[in-house]
Amino acid sequence: MNCTMCKVIEQIKNDENPWFVKELETGYVILGFNQHFYGYSLFICKQHVREIFDLDVEFRTKYLLEMSIVAEAVKNAFGAEKINYECLGNGDIHLHWHIFPRKSGDLLEYGDNGKGPVWWLPREIMWSDDNKPNSKELEEMKTKLLIEIERLL
Repeated sequence: MNCTMCKVIEQIKNDENPWFVKELETGYVILGFNQHFYGYSLFICKQHVREIFDLDVEFRTKYLLEMSIVAEAVKNAFGAEKINYECLGNGDIHLHWHIFPRKSGDLLEYGDNGKGPVWWLPREIMWSDDNKPNSKELEEMKTKLLIEIERLL
């Protein structure tokens, strides 16, 4: 299995993924490994497809609804002013969303008055080990997000 997202799902099923928050009907919610954008989360599709349009209409509709619920929960749980959504798939070809909670000025020192995309943050800062929560912080974050997801469902 070469698919990173399929490996993550397998870890979740084996209760081996500390980042796992909740299983929904169409996907899995996990917190991102690095938290420069506090509350950064992913929503991984249960089906291994490359594109949204590869899903049948009923599943696709439910998947997009659940993704928006996860995004709202991230906003509420982590005090975001705006959510950035990303679904790239160039590296990991398994359909998944990156959900970035944003706050005014969170990129202020990186250009355009802090109003640019998350990718303006230099990679060495974005993916720094300094941005990884410790186990206590991770559990607190997971609890916050889980409470909001369940409230919205």
